[in-house]
Amino acid sequence: MRVLGLMSGTSADGVDAVLASFSGPPQRPRWKLEKHHFNPYPAELQRQLIGVGQGQSFDSSTLLELAEAVTEQQALAARACDPQGRAKLVGCHGQTLWHRPPQAAQRGASWQLLQGPLLAELLATPVVFDFRSADLALGGQGAPLVPPADQALLGRCGGWRAVLNLGGIANLTLIPPAHGPESCLQVRGWDCGPANTLLDLATMHFSGGLQSYDADGAWARQGQMDEALIQRWLAEPYFQSPPPKSTGRELFGQADLERRLAEVKGRDAADALATLTGFSAAVVAQELGHGPQAIELLVAGGGCRNSLLVEQLQRRCRGLIVRPLAEFGIGEAEREALAFALLAWWHALGHEGNLPSVTGASGGAVLGLCARPQSGRCKRTLRGAPRRRWGFWA
Repeated sequence: MRVLGLMSGTSADGVDAVLASFSGPPQRPRWKLEKHHFNPYPAELQRQLIGVGQGQSFDSSTLLELAEAVTEQQALAARACDPQGRAKLVGCHGQTLWHRPPQAAQRGASWQLLQGPLLAELLATPVVFDFRSADLALGGQGAPLVPPADQALLGRCGGWRAVLNLGGIANLTLIPPAHGPESCLQVRGWDCGPANTLLDLATMHFSGGLQSYDADGAWARQGQMDEALIQRWLAEPYFQSPPPKSTGRELFGQADLERRLAEVKGRDAADALATLTGFSAAVVAQELGHGPQAIELLVAGGGCRNSLLVEQLQRRCRGLIVRPLAEFGIGEAEREALAFALLAWWHALGHEGNLPSVTGASGGAVLGLCARPQSGRCKRTLRGAPRRRWGFWA
């Protein structure tokens, strides 16, 4: 089956779309990644989405318009990636606005902005969306959801294989070895902490909004890292907590950046960026200690384009072979969109998509809801389409 996967991450910079085909057993499918397309969000939309994620107040009308705009951007990305409409199914993560992990006296919750039925109408294709709710309802973190897909797509090797995504937030997957006494163990995975969130916010701060990210880490290279400060930050509660755990801008956003910048007060922008870059790498190195010893680290996500961050990973993750996930045929920006295409395929098969060993849920679940188009044809324009009744697959 051909499936279109759509993903927009914590950075809220746009939509990655992949067209992929899947066949065979769901646990170890035969797959082919046919095309990838990135559709950037308009600057004002990105600004508003990040603002919501930072806790800024917006009225209901604005939030409704944001949901519609995000949905239309997903449709644009989908059409650009699959102009002939060959996909039989779409898996769309939506745009995370807020994520609340489970706490002692409160269940977890997560808000992915998307109008799934509208997207199904715009694309005239069934759309699987709202992937996190079923896991959350079972007491899980609702995140990360990509680790079981990593195992299905990449398979196992002679030892524990680690897969790292350097998006806005860094998250890890640990895949058990193919043979030996640990081969019967479950996949592990969790959110490590900040990767690009603090770096991007700091770059915007120091550039007066002229730069949204530190391209290739060039600015940070001009500074000196404060190693003592990095080690002090690593002692904070989130980094000392064992998995399962998940996080986002709610914890590592603007307020967190301002606190950290106050601690590097007196140093110039390059020193602050260098320290934050080293911190992002140090977080991953420390978090690897929460799981079994891996023999290799496969790296994906936008942070791969920051050579200083990658160098810091290689230096701090001693004893690990660090190499790009692209060596396995999955580009740095394709991994998560491909995973949500696979999760949508699993939904169609009735195959469980979460792993209690990753999220802490009380059991497995088929993830997502599926909205079916009622019109039977694609809309020629994204705005002004007639309203219709919506159909769902539970």
